Amino acid sequence: MFTRQIFTKGFNATTRFNALRQVRNLATVTGSAGRQMPQPERGTGTPISNDRATFTIKNGPIFHGKSFGARSNTSGEAVFSTALVGYPEALTDPSYRGQILVFTQPLIGNYGVPSDQRDQDGLLKYFESPHLQAIGVVVADVAEKYSHWTAVESLGNWCAREGVPAITGVDTRAIVTYLREQGSSLARITIGEEYDADQDEAFVDPEQINLVEKVSTKAPFHVESSNGDLHVAVIDCGVKENILRSLVGRGASVTCFPWDYPIHKVAHHFDGVFISNGPGDPTHCTPTVYHLRKLMESYTGPIMGICLGHQLLALAAGAKTIKLKYGNRAHNIPALDLTTGRCHITSQNHGYAVDMNTLDASQWKEYFVNLNDGSNEGMIHTSRPIMSTQFHPEAKGGPLDSSFLFDAYLEQVAAFKAEQILSAPGRVGRPSPLLVDILSKQRVDVAPSHVLREVERRAANAKAEIDSKQAAAATAA
Repeated sequence: MFTRQIFTKGFNATTRFNALRQVRNLATVTGSAGRQMPQPERGTGTPISNDRATFTIKNGPIFHGKSFGARSNTSGEAVFSTALVGYPEALTDPSYRGQILVFTQPLIGNYGVPSDQRDQDGLLKYFESPHLQAIGVVVADVAEKYSHWTAVESLGNWCAREGVPAITGVDTRAIVTYLREQGSSLARITIGEEYDADQDEAFVDPEQINLVEKVSTKAPFHVESSNGDLHVAVIDCGVKENILRSLVGRGASVTCFPWDYPIHKVAHHFDGVFISNGPGDPTHCTPTVYHLRKLMESYTGPIMGICLGHQLLALAAGAKTIKLKYGNRAHNIPALDLTTGRCHITSQNHGYAVDMNTLDASQWKEYFVNLNDGSNEGMIHTSRPIMSTQFHPEAKGGPLDSSFLFDAYLEQVAAFKAEQILSAPGRVGRPSPLLVDILSKQRVDVAPSHVLREVERRAANAKAEIDSKQAAAATAA
């Protein structure tokens, strides 16, 4: 009643504001009779480390802060992301394997971490893979208390549960300024009060490791689409869940193969072939490049690649790749479509790019170009249904400006299938029931090493506790 009088008795704006503020201060919260909120925590058996933490850049500055993740040390390549949202998707993106991720957004963790719930197709609703992939997390200010209707735990609890160290209370502006000037650098996160600079002389360089081998499924798996009859083969170099969802949701069942599978030997069973994103240096994937080269020699169906898949296609076509100074990792990077003249805001996560000057211009043309640094963002074949993009049209966390590329690709897949049916009337596009029954429905054996170490640590602690209780019982007896 009082609030209604404020707006009906001719009060001026200042008086109204002060009166409404008084009403708000006098208000009380009586609770909600609406839906029940999720349980606030999970995995409470793993304590969060709140010790002193140190972030050290090789041959660079040292930053001291506070730990909010696992009590373990780590070393890898330090990279930064300017995305404002989407930290659960970023941290579970297999393309970040082996990297310490620095967030430029000052406050991280304010909307918590969602559950590992799966959708109707068996794909993770909120994550890009089953586990936290980045090996370390660096933020300016972590939100220890979170608020979001999908959240089930805090960012710190998630990192601790998955065995990933994390540091807060450091100047991420200074870190990013250094990385922009010096380029992506090796770094370490060290947890504990005692810090020994001599121990930081040894840094692990993930670029020397074949990271794709670690993130790729170890055996084929299948995701069935309920609203279409197309069938696409996916080369899993670290495929994101939303790439699979983008295909399955548009009517294409997918069978995912390991990164080094000889896809050219089975491609004729499929309506299209797709090469996924993934981490690290593309030149480590020599078997994949060889199989893609053989594929393009024998397969006439549509082929599409995203991110690392784009780079591998380019290598198979005879081009070379280059390492960018600090890479492109953000949700707001403009890419120009050279076929239409339109600019799209894109999501990106890569440290390498294709050198278009080394590509055969008689067969390939540049598709997209990065308007920030001029680097290549895609290529398209001049006469065959083969295309690729360096950015992520399926970006979870946004933007989805370029998601039409999946529609374009699957239109080519449908057209190819129709041609194949005309030439071979007995051909069917859907996978056989036997294939569906035999294959796993999820990626196989891809848990990161830090997750396995955390599982082993918890098992050892549980065994020690049982042994202690048994010893105490024996002594009492």
